[in-house]
Amino acid sequence: MRTITVSALIIIGIPFAVSAQSKAAIEKKLVGEYALTQATADQTEIVTAGAILVLKKGNIVMAPVSGTNFFQNTYKEGKISQNALGKLNNGLNRFSHLPGAAPPSTPQTRTFVPGEKVWVTKIECKDDGLVFDLYTDAYAEVRYKAALKFYFNPKGPIPSADEMDKLVAEVFKIQPADDKAAPTGDQQQAAAPAAAPQQAAAPPAAAAPDPALAPIAPPPPPPDAPAAPPKELKMGQTKDEVVANFGQPEKVVKLGTKEIYYYKDLGKVTFVNGKVTDVQ
Repeated sequence: MRTITVSALIIIGIPFAVSAQSKAAIEKKLVGEYALTQATADQTEIVTAGAILVLKKGNIVMAPVSGTNFFQNTYKEGKISQNALGKLNNGLNRFSHLPGAAPPSTPQTRTFVPGEKVWVTKIECKDDGLVFDLYTDAYAEVRYKAALKFYFNPKGPIPSADEMDKLVAEVFKIQPADDKAAPTGDQQQAAAPAAAPQQAAAPPAAAAPDPALAPIAPPPPPPDAPAAPPKELKMGQTKDEVVANFGQPEKVVKLGTKEIYYYKDLGKVTFVNGKVTDVQ
């Protein structure tokens, strides 16, 4: 009797072990592809920037990070919908725009549409779906947060990592980094002949001086050029001025009207409408 009980427990435990391995494989693949962003504890600033996700699907409802609400969006059968709390709050926001209506007691949500950009701070595979915790840059000085679940049937087999990757790609695409490629070998070879005509021919041999004329003293050396003024980084400078002084950044992040240049020595330089607004 004891042998039968132990065997039954082993058989029952096999599906749970397989399920845990499948979830771990999904999380590993998706985290490797969609690099996570690390925010501060109060979620007001970004500590480490990860992948920028561009929305391909709309109707993602998100709440301000300053509030306690964390809206759950669900992607199922090609559409994004909200849980009951999200639908209720969204309806209250719409009602508040009517003439004479009182403003909502909770911070207003924002609905994000295709083309807008978000960050992902956590990826977790649960029994009924893969959950992305989303986080945004500031819109009118307000950052937003929400969760998006990629649903799958909890009673059926867990999808493979590749299947979940394809499902996520229906909603997000990763914004490529703005890298300027170095000249190719063909371009470098083409530049070499063009530079050859600029090489000056050897000067002809100088004629012997007339012994009847006294030698002319050489002109004095030119004065030393003044030292170049130190390079400055200050508020209000344009992107062209910053690049002219400090060169191209190692990384550029674009979020609406805001751009962030990352320099190894300077740190993070933030532009709004093309001008420096913050240096960290």
